[in-house]
Amino acid sequence: MTAPTTIFEAIALQKCLMATYNKLVVKLAPHILYTRHDEMFIDAVTIEREGRPPRELKLGTFKLAGLNDVSVLDETFEAMHGLYDETDAKYKDVTLFAVAPESAAA
Repeated sequence: MTAPTTIFEAIALQKCLMATYNKLVVKLAPHILYTRHDEMFIDAVTIEREGRPPRELKLGTFKLAGLNDVSVLDETFEAMHGLYDETDAKYKDVTLFAVAPESAAA
């Protein structure tokens, strides 16, 4: 399982993660770490999948237990508040760590 400290570092510094998920190598821009049913998840934008950009950028949910070979890259990302909404009800009372709210980023 992925160490939450790696995820905290990536979110705090807004750095991309490289990981293997469902046997695919992905580059992620993690926006939030939270819990659901006593499991930890991140919502992240997939920047690359198997070395290629996705057809469209969108926010995906990744179970921490399913992320393998995780490393923090020396590549920063801008928080994508158009895709990520920190006020979404699914994050209420379960957020462990998240990128700065949109109002703080302005």
